[in-house]
Amino acid sequence: MKNVDYIIVGCGLAGIAFCEELRQNNKSFIVFDNNSQHSSKVAAGLYNPVILKRFTKVWNAKSQLELALPKYVILERLLKTKLNYQLPVYRKFASIEEQNEWFIASDKPILGDFLSTTLIPNKNPHINAQYGFGEVLHSGRIHTTHLVTSYIDYLKSQDQFYNIGFEYEALVIKPHQKTYRNVTANHIVFAEGYGLSNNPFFNYLPLNGTKGEMLTIKAPDLKIDFILKSSVFVVPLENDLYWIGATYEREDKTHSISEKAKIDLLQKVKQIINCDFEVVSQVAGIRPTTRDRRPLVGEHPIHKNMYVLNGLGTRGVMISPYVAQQLFNHIEEGNHLDPEINISRFNT
Repeated sequence: MKNVDYIIVGCGLAGIAFCEELRQNNKSFIVFDNNSQHSSKVAAGLYNPVILKRFTKVWNAKSQLELALPKYVILERLLKTKLNYQLPVYRKFASIEEQNEWFIASDKPILGDFLSTTLIPNKNPHINAQYGFGEVLHSGRIHTTHLVTSYIDYLKSQDQFYNIGFEYEALVIKPHQKTYRNVTANHIVFAEGYGLSNNPFFNYLPLNGTKGEMLTIKAPDLKIDFILKSSVFVVPLENDLYWIGATYEREDKTHSISEKAKIDLLQKVKQIINCDFEVVSQVAGIRPTTRDRRPLVGEHPIHKNMYVLNGLGTRGVMISPYVAQQLFNHIEEGNHLDPEINISRFNT
Protein backbone atom coordinates (compact mmCIF):
# COMPACT_ATOMS: atom_id res chain seq x y z
CA MET A 1 0.00 0.00 0.00
CA LYS A 2 1.02 3.58 -0.70
CA ASN A 3 -0.01 6.24 1.80
CA VAL A 4 -0.25 9.79 0.44
CA ASP A 5 -1.90 13.05 1.32
CA TYR A 6 -3.89 13.30 -1.92
CA ILE A 7 -5.25 11.25 -4.79
CA ILE A 8 -5.77 13.37 -7.92
CA VAL A 9 -8.00 12.12 -10.73
CA GLY A 10 -7.19 13.88 -13.99
CA CYS A 11 -4.03 15.46 -15.37
CA GLY A 12 -5.22 18.32 -17.55
CA LEU A 13 -4.72 21.98 -16.71
CA ALA A 14 -6.78 21.80 -13.52
CA GLY A 15 -5.07 18.65 -12.27
CA ILE A 16 -1.59 19.96 -13.04
CA ALA A 17 -2.28 23.28 -11.31
CA PHE A 18 -3.43 21.47 -8.17
CA CYS A 19 -0.48 19.07 -8.28
CA GLU A 20 1.79 22.12 -8.33
CA GLU A 21 0.14 23.50 -5.20
CA LEU A 22 0.79 20.16 -3.54
CA ARG A 23 4.36 19.82 -4.79
CA GLN A 24 5.33 23.33 -3.74
CA ASN A 25 3.86 22.74 -0.29
CA ASN A 26 5.55 19.36 0.22
CA LYS A 27 2.35 17.31 0.10
CA SER A 28 2.49 13.75 -1.22
CA PHE A 29 0.13 12.70 -4.01
CA ILE A 30 -0.66 10.16 -6.73
CA VAL A 31 -2.35 10.99 -10.06
CA PHE A 32 -4.71 8.75 -12.04
CA ASP A 33 -5.39 9.63 -15.69
CA ASN A 34 -6.13 7.50 -18.74
CA ASN A 35 -5.99 10.26 -21.40
CA SER A 36 -9.72 9.95 -22.12
CA GLN A 37 -10.27 13.73 -22.04
CA HIS A 38 -8.51 15.86 -24.63
CA SER A 39 -9.53 19.49 -24.05
CA SER A 40 -6.22 20.57 -22.50
CA LYS A 41 -4.16 18.86 -25.19
CA VAL A 42 -6.05 20.23 -28.19
CA ALA A 43 -6.52 23.80 -26.90
CA ALA A 44 -4.56 26.74 -28.28
CA GLY A 45 -3.64 27.59 -24.70
CA LEU A 46 -4.39 31.29 -25.02
CA TYR A 47 -4.32 33.65 -22.09
CA ASN A 48 -6.27 36.73 -23.02
CA PRO A 49 -7.79 39.06 -20.41
CA VAL A 50 -10.48 40.50 -22.69
CA ILE A 51 -13.68 39.07 -24.19
CA LEU A 52 -13.10 40.30 -27.71
CA LYS A 53 -16.59 39.84 -29.05
CA ARG A 54 -17.98 42.45 -26.65
CA PHE A 55 -14.80 44.29 -25.52
CA THR A 56 -15.33 43.40 -21.87
CA LYS A 57 -12.91 42.18 -19.19
CA VAL A 58 -12.62 38.50 -18.34
CA TRP A 59 -13.85 37.77 -14.82
CA ASN A 60 -11.07 38.39 -12.27
CA ALA A 61 -8.56 38.74 -15.12
CA LYS A 62 -5.88 40.77 -13.35
CA SER A 63 -5.71 38.48 -10.31
CA GLN A 64 -5.65 35.41 -12.51
CA LEU A 65 -2.79 36.67 -14.68
CA GLU A 66 -0.72 37.90 -11.73
CA LEU A 67 -0.90 34.42 -10.23
CA ALA A 68 -0.74 32.30 -13.40
CA LEU A 69 2.26 33.73 -15.24
CA PRO A 70 4.78 33.15 -12.41
CA LYS A 71 3.39 29.62 -12.04
CA TYR A 72 4.25 28.88 -15.67
CA VAL A 73 7.78 30.19 -15.09
CA ILE A 74 8.12 27.65 -12.27
CA LEU A 75 6.80 24.89 -14.55
CA GLU A 76 9.27 25.80 -17.29
CA ARG A 77 12.10 25.46 -14.80
CA LEU A 78 10.78 22.21 -13.39
CA LEU A 79 10.22 20.60 -16.78
CA LYS A 80 13.27 22.24 -18.42
CA THR A 81 11.28 23.36 -21.44
CA LYS A 82 9.63 26.44 -22.92
CA LEU A 83 5.89 26.72 -22.38
CA ASN A 84 5.00 30.43 -22.40
CA TYR A 85 4.95 32.34 -25.68
CA GLN A 86 4.12 35.99 -24.98
CA LEU A 87 2.27 37.34 -28.02
CA PRO A 88 -0.09 40.27 -28.44
CA VAL A 89 -3.61 39.60 -29.67
CA TYR A 90 -4.61 41.76 -32.63
CA ARG A 91 -8.37 42.16 -32.86
CA LYS A 92 -9.32 42.76 -36.49
CA PHE A 93 -11.82 45.59 -36.90
CA ALA A 94 -14.70 45.06 -39.30
CA SER A 95 -15.74 48.73 -39.45
CA ILE A 96 -15.14 52.27 -38.24
CA GLU A 97 -17.89 51.64 -35.68
CA GLU A 98 -15.89 48.77 -34.17
CA GLN A 99 -12.85 51.01 -33.92
CA ASN A 100 -14.92 53.54 -32.00
CA GLU A 101 -16.31 50.86 -29.68
CA TRP A 102 -12.74 49.71 -28.98
CA PHE A 103 -11.57 53.19 -28.00
CA ILE A 104 -14.63 53.70 -25.80
CA ALA A 105 -13.85 50.40 -24.05
CA SER A 106 -10.15 51.26 -23.65
CA ASP A 107 -11.11 54.40 -21.71
CA LYS A 108 -12.83 52.33 -19.03
CA PRO A 109 -10.69 51.88 -15.89
CA ILE A 110 -11.24 48.12 -15.77
CA LEU A 111 -9.93 47.69 -19.33
CA GLY A 112 -7.25 50.38 -19.48
CA ASP A 113 -4.50 47.91 -18.51
CA PHE A 114 -5.40 45.51 -21.30
CA LEU A 115 -6.45 47.47 -24.39
CA SER A 116 -3.96 49.60 -26.31
CA THR A 117 -5.27 52.97 -27.48
CA THR A 118 -3.08 52.90 -30.59
CA LEU A 119 -4.75 51.85 -33.82
CA ILE A 120 -2.51 49.37 -35.64
CA PRO A 121 -2.71 49.59 -39.44
CA ASN A 122 -2.55 46.38 -41.45
CA LYS A 123 0.76 46.08 -43.28
CA ASN A 124 0.48 42.39 -44.15
CA PRO A 125 -0.74 41.89 -47.75
CA HIS A 126 -1.98 38.41 -46.86
CA ILE A 127 -4.47 39.61 -44.23
CA ASN A 128 -7.77 41.23 -45.14
CA ALA A 129 -8.03 44.05 -42.59
CA GLN A 130 -8.70 47.43 -44.14
CA TYR A 131 -9.75 48.94 -40.80
CA GLY A 132 -6.67 47.70 -38.95
CA PHE A 133 -6.38 46.14 -35.51
CA GLY A 134 -6.70 46.84 -31.81
CA GLU A 135 -3.96 45.34 -29.63
CA VAL A 136 -4.64 43.37 -26.45
CA LEU A 137 -1.83 43.64 -23.91
CA HIS A 138 -0.59 40.98 -21.44
CA SER A 139 -1.63 38.11 -23.70
CA GLY A 140 0.00 35.01 -25.18
CA ARG A 141 -0.25 31.26 -25.27
CA ILE A 142 0.90 28.30 -23.22
CA HIS A 143 1.90 25.22 -25.19
CA THR A 144 -0.67 23.07 -23.40
CA THR A 145 0.02 19.84 -25.28
CA HIS A 146 3.69 20.06 -24.38
CA LEU A 147 2.80 21.01 -20.80
CA VAL A 148 0.53 17.99 -20.28
CA THR A 149 2.86 15.43 -21.86
CA SER A 150 5.95 16.84 -20.13
CA TYR A 151 4.24 16.98 -16.75
CA ILE A 152 3.03 13.40 -17.05
CA ASP A 153 6.59 12.34 -17.90
CA TYR A 154 7.79 14.18 -14.80
CA LEU A 155 5.19 12.45 -12.60
CA LYS A 156 6.18 9.08 -14.03
CA SER A 157 9.80 9.78 -13.17
CA GLN A 158 8.68 10.41 -9.58
CA ASP A 159 6.50 7.27 -9.49
CA GLN A 160 3.41 9.45 -8.98
CA PHE A 161 1.37 8.60 -12.07
CA TYR A 162 -1.01 5.75 -12.96
CA ASN A 163 -2.04 5.62 -16.60
CA ILE A 164 -5.37 3.88 -15.98
CA GLY A 165 -9.02 4.84 -15.89
CA PHE A 166 -10.61 5.49 -12.54
CA GLU A 167 -13.25 2.95 -11.44
CA TYR A 168 -15.47 4.83 -9.02
CA GLU A 169 -17.03 1.70 -7.55
CA ALA A 170 -13.56 0.58 -6.39
CA LEU A 171 -13.09 3.65 -4.21
CA VAL A 172 -13.37 2.80 -0.50
CA ILE A 173 -14.72 5.84 1.33
CA LYS A 174 -14.17 6.54 5.02
CA PRO A 175 -14.59 9.96 6.68
CA HIS A 176 -10.88 10.73 6.90
CA GLN A 177 -9.45 8.20 4.49
CA LYS A 178 -9.94 7.28 0.84
CA THR A 179 -8.51 4.04 -0.55
CA TYR A 180 -8.24 3.19 -4.23
CA ARG A 181 -6.43 0.06 -5.37
CA ASN A 182 -3.11 0.16 -3.51
CA VAL A 183 -3.26 3.86 -2.59
CA THR A 184 -4.64 5.33 0.62
CA ALA A 185 -5.04 9.09 0.92
CA ASN A 186 -6.45 11.68 3.28
CA HIS A 187 -8.12 13.57 0.41
CA ILE A 188 -9.24 12.92 -3.14
CA VAL A 189 -9.67 15.62 -5.82
CA PHE A 190 -11.54 14.99 -9.07
CA ALA A 191 -10.17 17.16 -11.89
CA GLU A 192 -11.46 15.17 -14.84
CA GLY A 193 -12.71 17.83 -17.22
CA TYR A 194 -15.80 16.70 -19.09
CA GLY A 195 -15.21 13.20 -17.68
CA LEU A 196 -16.93 14.52 -14.56
CA SER A 197 -20.25 13.83 -16.31
CA ASN A 198 -19.65 10.12 -15.59
CA ASN A 199 -18.60 10.68 -11.99
CA PRO A 200 -21.34 9.35 -9.67
CA PHE A 201 -20.23 11.65 -6.84
CA PHE A 202 -20.37 14.93 -8.76
CA ASN A 203 -22.48 14.34 -11.86
CA TYR A 204 -25.30 16.34 -10.24
CA LEU A 205 -23.33 19.49 -11.02
CA PRO A 206 -24.37 21.42 -14.18
CA LEU A 207 -21.33 20.65 -16.33
CA ASN A 208 -22.59 21.23 -19.85
CA GLY A 209 -19.61 20.50 -22.03
CA THR A 210 -19.02 22.27 -25.33
CA LYS A 211 -17.27 20.52 -28.20
CA GLY A 212 -14.58 22.45 -30.02
CA GLU A 213 -12.83 21.52 -33.25
CA MET A 214 -9.62 23.13 -34.44
CA LEU A 215 -7.41 23.02 -37.53
CA THR A 216 -3.67 23.32 -37.94
CA ILE A 217 -2.67 24.85 -41.27
CA LYS A 218 0.66 25.46 -42.96
CA ALA A 219 0.87 28.92 -44.53
CA PRO A 220 4.48 29.78 -45.50
CA ASP A 221 3.59 33.24 -46.82
CA LEU A 222 1.51 34.47 -43.88
CA LYS A 223 4.40 35.39 -41.55
CA ILE A 224 2.65 36.83 -38.49
CA ASP A 225 4.12 37.11 -35.01
CA PHE A 226 0.89 37.93 -33.21
CA ILE A 227 -2.39 36.18 -32.43
CA LEU A 228 -4.99 37.32 -34.93
CA LYS A 229 -8.63 37.43 -33.79
CA SER A 230 -11.58 37.86 -36.11
CA SER A 231 -14.38 35.32 -36.52
CA VAL A 232 -11.78 32.74 -35.46
CA PHE A 233 -8.36 32.86 -33.85
CA VAL A 234 -5.26 32.46 -36.02
CA VAL A 235 -2.42 31.52 -33.69
CA PRO A 236 1.20 31.21 -34.89
CA LEU A 237 2.95 28.04 -33.81
CA GLU A 238 6.27 27.23 -35.46
CA ASN A 239 7.56 26.21 -38.90
CA ASP A 240 4.86 28.27 -40.67
CA LEU A 241 2.10 26.40 -38.83
CA TYR A 242 -1.00 28.13 -37.46
CA TRP A 243 -3.75 26.99 -35.10
CA ILE A 244 -7.23 27.90 -36.36
CA GLY A 245 -10.16 27.73 -34.01
CA ALA A 246 -12.46 27.07 -32.67
CA THR A 247 -15.98 25.81 -33.22
CA TYR A 248 -18.65 25.62 -30.51
CA GLU A 249 -20.99 22.62 -30.57
CA ARG A 250 -23.29 21.91 -27.61
CA GLU A 251 -25.07 18.75 -28.75
CA ASP A 252 -22.29 16.46 -29.99
CA LYS A 253 -20.26 15.19 -27.03
CA THR A 254 -17.86 12.94 -28.97
CA HIS A 255 -14.19 13.51 -29.70
CA SER A 256 -14.70 12.72 -33.40
CA ILE A 257 -13.78 15.36 -35.96
CA SER A 258 -16.44 16.43 -38.46
CA GLU A 259 -16.44 17.68 -42.04
CA LYS A 260 -19.00 20.31 -41.07
CA ALA A 261 -16.60 21.90 -38.58
CA LYS A 262 -13.75 21.77 -41.07
CA ILE A 263 -15.80 23.56 -43.73
CA ASP A 264 -16.93 26.18 -41.20
CA LEU A 265 -13.37 26.93 -40.06
CA LEU A 266 -12.02 27.03 -43.62
CA GLN A 267 -14.72 29.45 -44.73
CA LYS A 268 -13.93 31.77 -41.85
CA VAL A 269 -10.16 31.70 -42.20
CA LYS A 270 -10.39 32.34 -45.96
CA GLN A 271 -12.25 35.57 -45.17
CA ILE A 272 -9.32 36.67 -42.99
CA ILE A 273 -6.22 35.59 -44.95
CA ASN A 274 -5.67 35.46 -48.71
CA CYS A 275 -2.51 33.39 -49.11
CA ASP A 276 -2.22 29.72 -50.02
CA PHE A 277 -2.27 27.20 -47.19
CA GLU A 278 -2.78 23.51 -46.56
CA VAL A 279 -4.61 21.76 -43.74
CA VAL A 280 -2.19 19.69 -41.69
CA SER A 281 -4.51 18.31 -39.01
CA GLN A 282 -7.92 18.58 -37.37
CA VAL A 283 -8.65 17.77 -33.73
CA ALA A 284 -11.61 17.90 -31.35
CA GLY A 285 -12.13 18.11 -27.60
CA ILE A 286 -14.92 18.73 -25.09
CA ARG A 287 -14.49 21.88 -23.03
CA PRO A 288 -15.77 21.54 -19.43
CA THR A 289 -18.21 24.47 -19.50
CA THR A 290 -20.84 25.49 -16.96
CA ARG A 291 -24.14 27.32 -17.29
CA ASP A 292 -22.98 30.34 -15.27
CA ARG A 293 -19.47 30.38 -16.81
CA ARG A 294 -17.80 29.89 -13.45
CA PRO A 295 -15.65 26.95 -12.31
CA LEU A 296 -16.86 24.13 -10.09
CA VAL A 297 -14.75 23.97 -6.95
CA GLY A 298 -15.42 22.57 -3.51
CA GLU A 299 -16.15 19.66 -1.19
CA HIS A 300 -18.80 17.02 -1.74
CA PRO A 301 -21.91 17.86 0.35
CA ILE A 302 -21.93 14.40 1.98
CA HIS A 303 -18.51 12.76 1.57
CA LYS A 304 -15.94 14.73 3.51
CA ASN A 305 -12.44 15.20 2.09
CA MET A 306 -13.73 14.53 -1.42
CA TYR A 307 -13.38 17.51 -3.75
CA VAL A 308 -14.02 18.68 -7.29
CA LEU A 309 -11.89 21.04 -9.41
CA ASN A 310 -13.54 21.50 -12.76
CA GLY A 311 -15.55 23.68 -15.15
CA LEU A 312 -12.68 25.86 -16.41
CA GLY A 313 -14.31 26.28 -19.82
CA THR A 314 -12.33 28.07 -22.52
CA ARG A 315 -9.95 29.90 -20.18
CA GLY A 316 -8.21 27.09 -18.36
CA VAL A 317 -4.71 28.50 -18.85
CA MET A 318 -5.56 31.69 -16.98
CA ILE A 319 -7.90 30.39 -14.33
CA SER A 320 -6.43 26.98 -13.36
CA PRO A 321 -3.71 28.31 -10.99
CA TYR A 322 -6.27 30.58 -9.32
CA VAL A 323 -8.85 27.87 -8.63
CA ALA A 324 -6.17 25.37 -7.63
CA GLN A 325 -4.80 27.79 -5.04
CA GLN A 326 -8.31 28.55 -3.82
CA LEU A 327 -9.02 24.85 -3.26
CA PHE A 328 -5.66 24.11 -1.66
CA ASN A 329 -6.00 26.98 0.81
CA HIS A 330 -9.56 25.92 1.56
CA ILE A 331 -8.49 22.37 2.40
CA GLU A 332 -5.23 23.07 4.18
CA GLU A 333 -5.87 26.46 5.79
CA GLY A 334 -9.63 26.46 6.16
CA ASN A 335 -9.99 29.55 3.96
CA HIS A 336 -13.37 30.26 2.44
CA LEU A 337 -13.72 29.61 -1.26
CA ASP A 338 -14.63 32.44 -3.57
CA PRO A 339 -18.46 32.13 -3.54
CA GLU A 340 -18.60 32.54 -7.33
CA ILE A 341 -16.73 29.23 -7.83
CA ASN A 342 -17.95 27.29 -4.77
CA ILE A 343 -20.16 24.33 -5.75
CA SER A 344 -22.29 25.10 -2.70
CA ARG A 345 -24.15 27.49 -5.02
CA PHE A 346 -25.78 24.36 -6.53
CA ASN A 347 -26.47 22.49 -3.29
CA THR A 348 -29.86 24.09 -2.64
